[in-house]
Amino acid sequence: MAEIRVFPLSCAVQNYSWGKVGLESEVAKLVATSDPLVQIQPDQPYAELWMGAHPRGDAVIRDNRIPQKTLGQWIADNPACLGAKVKDAFQGRLPFLFKVLSVNTALSIQAHPNKELAAKLHTQFPEHYPDDNHKPEMAIALTPFEGLCGFRPVEEIVSFLQTAEGKDTSGSNGDLLLRLHSQYPGDIGCFTIYFLNLVRLEPGEAMFLGANEPHAYLQGDCVECMACSDNTVRAGLTPKFIDVLTLCEMLNYTPAPSSSKIFPATQSQLDPSVYLYDPPVPDFAIMRIEIPASIKLYLVSAVDSASILLVIQGTAVGTSTAAASEMTLRRGSVLFISANESISLHLASPDGMLLFRACCLL
Repeated sequence: MAEIRVFPLSCAVQNYSWGKVGLESEVAKLVATSDPLVQIQPDQPYAELWMGAHPRGDAVIRDNRIPQKTLGQWIADNPACLGAKVKDAFQGRLPFLFKVLSVNTALSIQAHPNKELAAKLHTQFPEHYPDDNHKPEMAIALTPFEGLCGFRPVEEIVSFLQTAEGKDTSGSNGDLLLRLHSQYPGDIGCFTIYFLNLVRLEPGEAMFLGANEPHAYLQGDCVECMACSDNTVRAGLTPKFIDVLTLCEMLNYTPAPSSSKIFPATQSQLDPSVYLYDPPVPDFAIMRIEIPASIKLYLVSAVDSASILLVIQGTAVGTSTAAASEMTLRRGSVLFISANESISLHLASPDGMLLFRACCLL
């Protein structure tokens, strides 16, 4: 039998309290349409879908011909699947974690350390900083999405401080202040909206969060990709461990307008269906693939990196010599694709497809 190097995944769901509830959540909807046997609880939050090999949410392989049960185990036994450059650069590990987030209430005011600080924090406080890796990340909106990102221009901060002091705040993010205060009563982190940029993304727009960049997601659904780490330094809007001193020491305080926080995608010259988000870190890149209804056969091209493919919209039958059987792809389907493997999609839906693909472009 041919070696199987492309296969579907069943991915971990995280039920954090800030997530959207029941089928209001994009995470829940994707899980429900990908696996009709899953029962979605109407009163439970569905916050994150983890697509990758992180030990806290290792994806399960949905192909009973493969002896390994999880993606992490399979990669450990088949490191060549990563691609030669990626395997060498990241010590045989998948360098990224791909996610879908459905945000109902604000996430904590936070930043992620660079590699040097991550190693130091992990050594000193392993219970709060579980690994020694950095965690740059990118969010791409699936629905209208709100977040805080980076320090506002100084003149904006001064203006807010002058008009918000004990007066009518309706003209200066007053509704947002009251919303955050209702979610986290008495939390001083509510006032960060006057220091950090409020960024609103439309579907397909992205923001990139490098090391030491203060941020918080506020509301909406997005796909997110990050270096494979779980290190977060928090300072407010959270019941979790807060480390204000570390955060204040590490932050990038360079002011910039909110418009500068929207990260551009570039349309591929080789394939007009592909829009590439290529951040200034080696760990990951994301492709948004919009296949128009007029195309009935589409080739997901080979890249020199392992990748993970997520179906957001549409249905197709996928064929690949590396899969050794046909695969039915529908909304919520997740595929692992080994380096240098391609997939032919035979589209079965009248309205085209929308896919996101995470990989590593060294």
